[in-house]
Amino acid sequence: MIRIVFTTADGQTIEADGQPGDNLLRLAQAKGLPLEGTCEGQMACSTCHVIVAPDWFERLPPASEDEEDMLDLAVGACRTSRLSCQIELSPDLDGLSLKVPAEARDMRRF
Repeated sequence: MIRIVFTTADGQTIEADGQPGDNLLRLAQAKGLPLEGTCEGQMACSTCHVIVAPDWFERLPPASEDEEDMLDLAVGACRTSRLSCQIELSPDLDGLSLKVPAEARDMRRF
């Protein structure tokens, strides 16, 4: 199991357990977090934007140029922002800590 720790905009901590190869966006959605993922992981939107804890950011594989372009459009993006659809879980990410931005909305729920 790979443990991922999400912090919501209101400070609630939600832990999720995934398997190697799982996609971070799908794991977050399964836990009810408001990451829409409108483009279903095709990097055509930024609705799955998360903020990676600084001590974890450098441990992730670098973002592609396409991902960087989409992050430029993400509301509330910062230096450690990533698209959750582009993060595949691996054993070395056990304990990964992320924040769901306050601006995150999942319009599928309304």
